[in-house]
Amino acid sequence: MNARRASLLSSFTVLAVALGATLGFLLLAVFGGPDTQRLLLRIVAVSLIIFLCILFIRYFSLLWFAYLGHAERNVSRPRPLAELPPVSILVPAYNEGEVLDEALASLARLDYPVYEVVVVDDGSRDDTLAIAAAWEGTRGPAEFRVVTQPNAGKAAALNTGIRVSKHPYVFCMDADSQLEPRTLREAVRHMGDGSVGAVAGNVKVRNRGNLLARLQALEYIEGLNLPRRAQGFVAAVNIVPGPVGLFRREALEEVGFYDTDTFAEDADLTLKMMASGWKVVYEDRAVAWTDAPERWIDLAQQRYRWTRGILQTLRKRKGVLARPFPDFPLWISTLQMGFEAVLWPVLNIYAHLFFALIALLFGSGELILYWLVLLSLLDLVAALVTVSMEEESLGLIPLALVYRFVFVLFLDVVKALASLEEFFRLDMGWGKLDRSHAT
Repeated sequence: MNARRASLLSSFTVLAVALGATLGFLLLAVFGGPDTQRLLLRIVAVSLIIFLCILFIRYFSLLWFAYLGHAERNVSRPRPLAELPPVSILVPAYNEGEVLDEALASLARLDYPVYEVVVVDDGSRDDTLAIAAAWEGTRGPAEFRVVTQPNAGKAAALNTGIRVSKHPYVFCMDADSQLEPRTLREAVRHMGDGSVGAVAGNVKVRNRGNLLARLQALEYIEGLNLPRRAQGFVAAVNIVPGPVGLFRREALEEVGFYDTDTFAEDADLTLKMMASGWKVVYEDRAVAWTDAPERWIDLAQQRYRWTRGILQTLRKRKGVLARPFPDFPLWISTLQMGFEAVLWPVLNIYAHLFFALIALLFGSGELILYWLVLLSLLDLVAALVTVSMEEESLGLIPLALVYRFVFVLFLDVVKALASLEEFFRLDMGWGKLDRSHAT
């Protein structure tokens, strides 16, 4: 509890510093002399143009490469393997008693000839181990096994599962996720290419009972899977998501499995595989359904952890950013990860806050109106394209009108604060998501 209070205090300190800097800028804009105000207006105008240029480039490059990847997969999909190889499915679980049974039931329904399911109990304090043990044995084509270990974290649990599993391909998922029946078949077909080390699947939000959950459903389609589609076109997906990822055992052994020194073990492992020369591809028909947080505080906790984990992963590879060659795919993937985690949130906050306030203070409200309309149209177009490619509910598209100015802005503030805390190496006080508010 003391550690949590200390972490919250440090978070509020960082927030107070950021707000103080903002207030100082605004006071300078309001009470400064005419020359100061003209200079600030020029800075805002130039910054707005730069921001809009970056925004257009980001949107249309992602949409273009995502479309190319989507078209390529539909026109020339990987040929089915002559014989489907056996697969080991790993399910790390820590205090997942409320959701584990449904996850394992989805695995029993998989359309696949031979596979094993290894549940790794990571020292749970609830009934996770008992629920997993009830599934042990052979169920159709699947063999269910359970191992347990003292609590050591998700990465360590996955490493334990890799060591005790026995098949040449390893599929990793989360204990709160459920797989579509054909997920394994769709992912494994990419392994016919011996240079592919991993396949990233398609994560979708299952619970859509309130506005926040539906916004996350749109975000997973537009904000997370859209970049994976674009990256998949060049076989350089930079994050194989935790709920749905297939790996070649040979590649895992070559890179030394998962590292335990970051909060984003999936991103860390993916970049390690790319650095070793393995291709990482995307398969949109390998689908896992996951539960999204339904409270804003739980969402902030989740994204805070994601952001700090990604920054820890990037810190381990800071030398890569200075060397675009000879491994250009790794360089561009690392650069894009850093841009999305740090630079883009800061730019977005700056644009919304400074541009709007400064323009309104100096009587340029119509400029802000045009700007808001433009961004709304961009989000609507992106939502329409991505929802169509995903064959998802068209009811998600109108949410794009509040997606950028409420949801994305909230997440960017969380990312910016998490980045500041990671920069100052402050302790993390947030832990596991409270399941009672996540389903």
